[in-house]
Amino acid sequence: MSSDSPPEEKPRLSDAEMLARFKNSTKRPPCTQTLGMQLVAVDQAAMISRFTFEARPEFANPTGAIQGGFICAMLDEAMSTAAIIASNVTMNAPTLEMKVSFLRPLFVGAATGEARILKWGRSICFIEGEIYNPAGEVVAKASATQAPKPFKRF
Repeated sequence: MSSDSPPEEKPRLSDAEMLARFKNSTKRPPCTQTLGMQLVAVDQAAMISRFTFEARPEFANPTGAIQGGFICAMLDEAMSTAAIIASNVTMNAPTLEMKVSFLRPLFVGAATGEARILKWGRSICFIEGEIYNPAGEVVAKASATQAPKPFKRF
């Protein structure tokens, strides 16, 4: 397998099976639940995952816009989940660094996100993602470096 792809140790789930696995999971992390994140599409061949989020009133600053830290959390959660999917759910991908550019405000309500793997190396994964408002405009764009590790308790 090329260095642009994660290692395979078990039979790969189809895109539909992967989507069903995440949608039917009863062990969703509290941060995922807080952000109202749902996986809505998977394209494993292209290493792209798409998500929906709920930008809740509690996330808003005094101007009514969603505070940037919550948008960063949405991006980090989307990119990490995309890496987990790319590993065939065999690895966690802690973020080593993340750069975010905020392009316009996001307000309370629905948001969508997309994350894609740019390169999967032996010990480092390069990934990027975007968050979109309901009009489909990019709100924020991120690039990150992650360190995929086999699943285990830290």
